[in-house]
Amino acid sequence: MMENSVHYIELSKNLIRFDAVSQLTNVFFDDSNKQIFAVRSGGTTGVVVKGPSEDKIISFCMNDRGPIRSIKFSPNNQILAVQRRENSVEFICFQGDQPSLQNIIVHQVKALVYGFVWVHNRECALISNAGVEIFTIITEKNQVKSLKSMSMSIKWFAWCSESNIAILSTTDSNHTLMPILIKQKSITKLPKLELSNPNREVQESKVTLGQIYGIMAVLILQAASDSGMIEVEVYLLNGPGLAPRKSHVLRLGLVGCFAINTLDNLIVVHHQASATSLVFDIALSGEVINEVTYHKPITTPRNIRPFALKLPSLSPDDSTNWVLFQPNIVIDAKLGCMWYLNLDIEAFCTLISDRIRLTEFLLQRESGKPVLLKVLKQLVQDQYNGSLLPVLETIFNKVNKIYASWVQTELQNQTAQPSNVKTTAKSAAPPKVLIEQLDMYSHVFQPIAGKPQCETILLLYLQSLEKHNVAAQEELSKLLITELIRNQNYETLRRLVSYSLIMESKTIACFLLSHSNEAPVITQVALDMLSKIKANDIIIEVLLGQSKVVDALRLAKHTTTLDDMSISARKFLEAALKTGDDMIFYSVFKFFQMRNLKQHGSMDFLKTEQCAEFVQHYNNMETKE
Repeated sequence: MMENSVHYIELSKNLIRFDAVSQLTNVFFDDSNKQIFAVRSGGTTGVVVKGPSEDKIISFCMNDRGPIRSIKFSPNNQILAVQRRENSVEFICFQGDQPSLQNIIVHQVKALVYGFVWVHNRECALISNAGVEIFTIITEKNQVKSLKSMSMSIKWFAWCSESNIAILSTTDSNHTLMPILIKQKSITKLPKLELSNPNREVQESKVTLGQIYGIMAVLILQAASDSGMIEVEVYLLNGPGLAPRKSHVLRLGLVGCFAINTLDNLIVVHHQASATSLVFDIALSGEVINEVTYHKPITTPRNIRPFALKLPSLSPDDSTNWVLFQPNIVIDAKLGCMWYLNLDIEAFCTLISDRIRLTEFLLQRESGKPVLLKVLKQLVQDQYNGSLLPVLETIFNKVNKIYASWVQTELQNQTAQPSNVKTTAKSAAPPKVLIEQLDMYSHVFQPIAGKPQCETILLLYLQSLEKHNVAAQEELSKLLITELIRNQNYETLRRLVSYSLIMESKTIACFLLSHSNEAPVITQVALDMLSKIKANDIIIEVLLGQSKVVDALRLAKHTTTLDDMSISARKFLEAALKTGDDMIFYSVFKFFQMRNLKQHGSMDFLKTEQCAEFVQHYNNMETKE
């Protein structure tokens, strides 16, 4: 793949088409419900609402009561809020998909209304230059009722629907922004956001709100004081009671007009002049100055992958008409198209040459798992050379750190409550990318089985598991055993079993025994493992198979009571007879005679034990003497 043809951002293939803006049609977008409104002739000839997907369509007509400034549905699409004037909002109730136009509720205030947001199906928050007010729409009485209000002089506001937080710029301070949490019947002031440059007023157009790694972030475009280049200052609202602080700065290295999206916890900054996009990940390391991390783009700026519409006369390539909404929406009102921005994760594999940094990046992406497994497969297969071992070791440790944490969490969840106690507590969400041993075995290690590097790589991975206190599982243990035996590395095999670094189970021990014909030491290693897990029944069978009947009988005596009839006389006598050693047979036969005497007062064997042939053999031995 040629690097110049690589694009890491693309428009969604399933776009939403709507009536393009014209002299008769106005277009509005509600970033909370992700709905786009095409309003023809003020609504008299039709309003078509689409989103968040192409198949979600609401179509209706309404009276033209003046130019529309903003239009939004309630979350359940049953009340339509329309702002036509600077000091009022009207509400139209719906029955199904059609409006009830005879009862329009108008809420008028003595202030300049900047906008409104829906808090619940019947609750709306109005933000004006005089403050914030939450009110409920009582459709049955055709009126509104104020529930909560907060007075302050506001210059502008920005809204994040994902976190229900508004950022207010107030007239009493140019160097602070006021975050407020708006929920049903409540307005909560959060700690103020202190701007890094108190002498520079922040404009509304320079502020973007979004959720990054589950934390509310305020992104502010600012010119760097030293170079004049534009930077993005990232303020994180870390939690209740904690003041927002500037935690990160994104160095764009460019000047001009910019727009910002957040996509899969990445910050995507679009540069209008060059028609390129820069991608930043605040989870990656950067240069730390005064507790602020400065980041460069993950890779060089790229334009969005070209996209062709079915109508040849129309082209979306003219991005100057695009308007961006959070978190990842692109609207071209002149073209009548709405897209979602998508990330092409695999493109970063070509653009990020540092495999460790690429791993860190992929571990944070929603669809990073298959891509990371593919990268690992390439590293151990086609791209492998001895110098990559330190890189692989670091990658294994990063992968297994997450894996070990998940294993520990799962164990705690399983042991936190007694089995007879019902709990409604939800288990923790798995990490974005969880690569377990079976994933590594199936996708990475199995394809290189039998190759010269396989043993070394498996031992490296096993070492990483041990470092993170994760026990090796069956498939991985079997593959490693196979490689060690193939390479005749028996001493390493013995040490792994001695230090319990591979799985200890009857299955693994039997797997070892199945290779015992290749070297005597393998049998001993298997016996060592069986002894550690106290699998004496299998050890006895192995000893009998090796004609070590007396040793097997001695072990059986230690693991059962002397008068326990569970010790099969026939099995031991048969093994003793096969040795061809009369002394061994005599000793074993005498042992069982004494057992019989203690068990039922006679040296004779019970008929059910089927030992007649061995009694005959013993009698023949006595006769010969």
